Amino acid sequence: MQKGKIDVKTENIFPIIKKFLYSDHEIFLRELISNAVDATRKLKTLASVGDYKSELGDLTIHVRKDEKKKTLTISDRGVGMTADEIKKYINQIAFSSAEDFLERYKDKAEAIIGHFGLGFYSSFMVAEKVEIFTKSYLDDAKAVKWTCDGSPKYTIEEIEKEDVGTDVVLHIADDSEEFLEDNRILDLLRKYCRFLPVPIAFGMEKEWKDGKEVETGKMRIINDTEPLWTKKPANLKDEDYEKFYRDLYPMNEPPLFYIHLNVDYPFNLTGILYFPKIKSNFEIQKNKIQLYANQVFVTDSVEGIVPEFLTLLHGVIDSPDIPLNVSRSYLQSDSNVKKISSHITKKVSDRLNEIFKSDRNKFEEKWDDLKIFIEYGMLTDEKFYERAEKFALLKNADNKYFTFAEYEKMIKENQTDKHKNLVYLYATDTEKQYSFIEAARQKGYDVLLMDGQLDTHFINHLETKFKNSRFVRVDADVVDKLIQKDEPADSKLSATQQNDLSVVFKSLLPDKPLFTVSVENMGETDNPVTITQSEFMRRMKDMSATGGGMGFYGDMPDSYNLVVNSNHPLIIKLAEDKDKAAGKELAKIEEKTAPVKSSKEELEKSNKSKKDEEVSQEDKDRLDDLNKKLEDLEDKREARLRKFAEDNKLVKQLIDLALLSNNMLKGKDLSKFVKRSIDLM
Repeated sequence: MQKGKIDVKTENIFPIIKKFLYSDHEIFLRELISNAVDATRKLKTLASVGDYKSELGDLTIHVRKDEKKKTLTISDRGVGMTADEIKKYINQIAFSSAEDFLERYKDKAEAIIGHFGLGFYSSFMVAEKVEIFTKSYLDDAKAVKWTCDGSPKYTIEEIEKEDVGTDVVLHIADDSEEFLEDNRILDLLRKYCRFLPVPIAFGMEKEWKDGKEVETGKMRIINDTEPLWTKKPANLKDEDYEKFYRDLYPMNEPPLFYIHLNVDYPFNLTGILYFPKIKSNFEIQKNKIQLYANQVFVTDSVEGIVPEFLTLLHGVIDSPDIPLNVSRSYLQSDSNVKKISSHITKKVSDRLNEIFKSDRNKFEEKWDDLKIFIEYGMLTDEKFYERAEKFALLKNADNKYFTFAEYEKMIKENQTDKHKNLVYLYATDTEKQYSFIEAARQKGYDVLLMDGQLDTHFINHLETKFKNSRFVRVDADVVDKLIQKDEPADSKLSATQQNDLSVVFKSLLPDKPLFTVSVENMGETDNPVTITQSEFMRRMKDMSATGGGMGFYGDMPDSYNLVVNSNHPLIIKLAEDKDKAAGKELAKIEEKTAPVKSSKEELEKSNKSKKDEEVSQEDKDRLDDLNKKLEDLEDKREARLRKFAEDNKLVKQLIDLALLSNNMLKGKDLSKFVKRSIDLM
């Protein structure tokens, strides 16, 4: 028996490994099985070139547990090791001191695995003692046993072992006994070893018999050694890709499309990416793409490797050329990763363009589910935007689809305003905004439907891309002002009547949300009263709600504009009724107001060139007195107009009709509206 000391300057490697890898301690099984797979594939290579002439036999890797002995064993029939190779690969850890190790990896514990020969040493995260029983494939090689209890001390002794290969026996520590449970081991094997190229066996297959689960006597192989992405696309059918997706994501709906990646120059990249169906509540998970290296699972966090917008996809990427165990910043600057990322983006856009060209009807059918991927890509990746311009679609309120170029051509003549800007009208809800859409249609305008999760941001982006164009929501203003072409029509009401009606309607509006009132000169057939919302403010609030960095606007209260059509017969009648009911009283108030206004104007004119301190106190007091009189007179005028509004059921009825058309009339107010409607009939 030989005894020795592992070449590392610390008294105990065990606590260091445990401390720095504990957050990822389950990875030990991946590392040990990966070593077993490597050893097995090496033996197959040696046999194929004639350097190993014995029968290969069954090369299945076995994982066995013994709960009584508290051991977990990984066995392979690969190349094995000689005593010298154990000394070289196991005993000489290639770093000079624990201090150097701690300093180098204090910020990235995950970087340890796979570096400096520490893949095997990850076993000490869960084991208090590790034994290796191994026999090299070399002729006349002696089988040896290596033992270490986590301290730098180890023993090597010759043993009898019939088969070539290696058994690694972990004596599981008390705080890691979860790794002796069947389900825990199975979960790890399926997570990390599901597609390894050598069969992995753990336990026996089970089936239900007589109301209970019994073993069938057949080995339970947990992996698919030839997963779909390793096969040639020409040999596969759509059904194969659909089945593979179901195997990966058994609870998901069928995917929209798939893309098979198969590149061997200038880098190696294989894989299959799927466009999943994302629900409308924005259930986006960015951990659905699995990254493999030669069929060994590495991670499902692929940011930095896959372009940001493609992290929404599902599937598998396999590449030995992606550097593992490095920081995200290193990944993003690595030339191979940049090439791979760029290739994936191109492959995705080429595939989408191919589907669009070959079967546009199918593409349009899938568009509502696809658009979130494409819009996200166009928002975040300039090169993808340039490619996607060919197949990105706009959908209108009639459920018809257009490319950007097709839609621009269709609306250019009728929807260009007097400033030569092309106006894209859009709705976000065809039911709630129905009356506004209809008003636009009557003008010959087309209305887009922009009801997606990212559409508010996408509209802003398109406005920076489309020349001399702007997007306006169909309820942002009255129809005549959505696309300004000519000077507005003349009003049939005087300025005084318009001002009075503004006060009349304002007096009966609810306190919340905030309302402003404007009187506009519109067509006789346009609605008498319409409620609109500022395009700018509403869009900023929408962006704030979807995380657009507009938090200030998100905190502001909703505000709307109540637009009174001064040319509608009902509004003209209302103005006439107001004149009959309150005209004399309002005229008397105006008679008293006129001289006060005149006196105020004269006083302000005489002091116009003076600084504040040069104005006499007498003039200041007189100005205050005049302002007070004007305020009192204005209050009286507003009170009389308010009384008219309260006495005239038509005012409240018109307000409620406008609120109702915007889905803003509810509860008690809605009940009152119904009763009033019956009374008016």
